[in-house]
Amino acid sequence: MIALLMFAAVCCAAPVSGAIGAYVALKTGIVDDGGIAEGGSVADIPARMLTAYKKAVQQVGTYVPKCQGMRWQILAGIAKVESNHAVGHNIAAGGDITPKIYGVLLNGSGAGGNTTAVADTDGGKWDGTANGERAVGPFQFLPSTWKSVGEDGNGDKVADPHNADDAALGAAVYLCGSGRNLTQRAQLQAAILQYNHSAAYVANVLGWIDQYTAAAKDPDLKNVTGTARTVIEAALSQRGVPYSWGGGGTNGASYGICCSPSGKSGATIKGFDCSGLTQYAYARAGIRLPRVAAAQAGMGRRIPAGLGPLVLKPGDLVFFATAPGRDATIYHVGIYLGSGQMVNAARPGTVVRLDAVEAMSGYAGGARLL
Repeated sequence: MIALLMFAAVCCAAPVSGAIGAYVALKTGIVDDGGIAEGGSVADIPARMLTAYKKAVQQVGTYVPKCQGMRWQILAGIAKVESNHAVGHNIAAGGDITPKIYGVLLNGSGAGGNTTAVADTDGGKWDGTANGERAVGPFQFLPSTWKSVGEDGNGDKVADPHNADDAALGAAVYLCGSGRNLTQRAQLQAAILQYNHSAAYVANVLGWIDQYTAAAKDPDLKNVTGTARTVIEAALSQRGVPYSWGGGGTNGASYGICCSPSGKSGATIKGFDCSGLTQYAYARAGIRLPRVAAAQAGMGRRIPAGLGPLVLKPGDLVFFATAPGRDATIYHVGIYLGSGQMVNAARPGTVVRLDAVEAMSGYAGGARLL
């Protein structure tokens, strides 16, 4: 009973169908808590990788002049899913990544859906083996694909998929196709689908793109006044504070408890979970909230999910549920900022940050207390 009460006392991300990159999953066996995936702010990207993404955006027009709307966030979304931005690897000043990033050997063994053997095309030049094919580099190109889209992004006259600049430029060229307009959502979806023919993959990458886009923007609060501004500024003041399972409350950040569904403990982390953050921010305006996200949905005037997020106002609580329409299934809460953004303590492994509302699954409406 105690364990059940402790679980109910915190808000958390519930499992969704979004997949991480097939090669990364096969290599690491990553299992996370669902919702929006780990990371999501510009701070999660190694500086050298972010430089590579931005450089590729500047260069891609030379190779695909008709391409429109390429942004570094698009490349970041792909690279996050495929290699977690090469985190854990050394990235040299010239962009070379060591140790090299290899996917599994595509030999039809059946592991992780690997049911079709792919014949070797490069004699092991890029993937280190002549016994078949495996994806390579931070953008996980097959050597056969790299042969057609690989470009020299760092000016050393070699197009190397293990180099951050070259790989980012190759990915930009590949996503641009013959001249897509990536400002149009449908064409962006088509580009990602070409990269990996999976609806789950497309949804996952789009979620990352939306998160990086939101995280790169500062909220516009010029028209936000009174208690709403007090609440929002209090929440924003905690940006960068770690997520802690069961952490935080009216008095601020605190050590959490054990454990999330994947076994991640907040007991050694001083920070906030989602409802702890909302409790803290609203307490600064003299409003006490219940500890559980689902209970917070019973406060103030409920805003039904069916009205869509456009009716939300800055300072509103925004909810997510496994079964939208049934408040008992609410698993997450954030604070709406306006323009589709919210302040969010997302999940274990992240920090308090800005996110796009649509980046999380199961939008369940809001509550207006201000």
